[in-house]
Amino acid sequence: MGEAAPNVERRLIVNADDFGLSPGVNEGIIRSHEEGIVTSASLMVRQAAAAEAASYARRSPRLSVGLHLDLGEWEFRGAEWRIRYEVVPMDQSEAVEREVESQLDRFHDLVGTHPTHIDSHQHIHRDQPARSAVLAAASELRIPVRDMTEEIRYLGDFYGQDDTGNPLPELVSVAALVRRVSELPAGTTELGCHPGLDDKLPSAYGRERALEVEALCSREVKAAITEVNVSLISFRDVACSPLRAR
Repeated sequence: MGEAAPNVERRLIVNADDFGLSPGVNEGIIRSHEEGIVTSASLMVRQAAAAEAASYARRSPRLSVGLHLDLGEWEFRGAEWRIRYEVVPMDQSEAVEREVESQLDRFHDLVGTHPTHIDSHQHIHRDQPARSAVLAAASELRIPVRDMTEEIRYLGDFYGQDDTGNPLPELVSVAALVRRVSELPAGTTELGCHPGLDDKLPSAYGRERALEVEALCSREVKAAITEVNVSLISFRDVACSPLRAR
C-alpha cells in the first residue's frame, strides 16, 4: 500500500452526488454517511425526493450539503449522446443564469442554509454558460466549486461505467477504493461518488450505486484510511475561494 511523505497531511472529502434523486438513492447516501466514509452530499433540488433529503440534512449537522446543479441529463444511445431531459436550453445564458439562481433559492428554502459547495449533474458547470453563472454565485457565497477551486483536487474515477455507459463494476469495488485511498496525494482531495439503493431508478447509472454503498461502508476501506493517515473532512472544514479557478 502506498505511503505519503512524512509529515505531509492528506485530507479527503467524500461527496455523494444525486441526493434527492429518489428515496432509494437517499437511503444509500444516508447509509454511506452513517455507516461509511461519506462526509458530504450534493442535493438535486428539482428531483422527487429532494424534500426528504433536505429533511435529513437539517437534522444531521455532520453531513455537509451542497447544490448538485441540475440542468439536464444525457445518455449514450445509438452510438451517440442524446438528451434524456433538459431543464433550460444550454445555449441561452440568461435562462441558465436564472435557473442557477432558482435552484440556489430552492436549496435555501429546503435546507434553511446556503450550500457548502456547488457541483453539477454530469459536470455541466464546467462549460459555458453554466460555468460563469456558477462561479459568480459561488464567489458571492464564498463556497468551493468542484474542479474549479485550486485548494481542492477532484477525483472522479470512482465510477462504475466508461464514457459511453458500459458497466465497469470493478472500478467501484472495495479493492478499487482501497487503492484510491492509498494513492491520495498531499493536500485536500474530493472523491466523488454515487451511492444508492434503488434497483428501479430511471437513470443511466443504476446497478452500480449499490456496489458503491458496499465499498463506501466496508471495513477494509476504513482500515486503509487509518493505515495511510488520511483525515476525513467535509466541505465545511475547507476555507478557500472559488475565484481561483483552474
